[in-house]
Amino acid sequence: MASARLYDFSGDMKGKIDLPASLFEGVVHRPVLYDAVRMYLANRRVGSAKTQLRSEVRFTKSKPYRQKGTGRARAGKRSSPIWRGGGVVFGPRPRDYRYALPKRMKRLALKSALVDKGLNDSVVVVEGAALDAPKTKRFEQFLRIAGLKNKRILFVMDHYDDNICRSMRNIPGIESMLCRNMNAYEVLRAEVLVFTREALGVLEEVFTS
Repeated sequence: MASARLYDFSGDMKGKIDLPASLFEGVVHRPVLYDAVRMYLANRRVGSAKTQLRSEVRFTKSKPYRQKGTGRARAGKRSSPIWRGGGVVFGPRPRDYRYALPKRMKRLALKSALVDKGLNDSVVVVEGAALDAPKTKRFEQFLRIAGLKNKRILFVMDHYDDNICRSMRNIPGIESMLCRNMNAYEVLRAEVLVFTREALGVLEEVFTS
């Protein structure tokens, strides 16, 4: 059974905790992970790249020079693609790159990512994560004592906590996310997953429902 280190919010290690088998035990399906990451990256693309066609280039409509007698090739318009500053042939146009995978496939990808983190001992659980006011130094102290300083961390919560989120937003390399919004891409992108104990329970309920 996979396990994780358990810390309090002071950074002191309290021991180890068994991770839910429904989340952290199984097979890592790498082809599914590839498809899921590809989808999430595609859905983040803006798709606003655009070049001008020859009909959109602002040039005079008259011929650049007379048809005959110059010894040069015939030319009709300056907007031709063969001229410098002319229109672009088959250039990028605005488009939507978004597509979707089946819900079961996305869930399988998320579980595969969680299993991978569990196998690599990259899961940490913290209890008592609460602040009465935004305190970045207090959050940095927790990371330093727990040995998580200077690592790419995904801090997973069961509900939005404004004090916690504002305390970590100026710390490089750390991001927060609600457990209900987790996806395979964000899990794989992080070096360490830090769950609040409550978030771990909620995520287990979501997977078993």
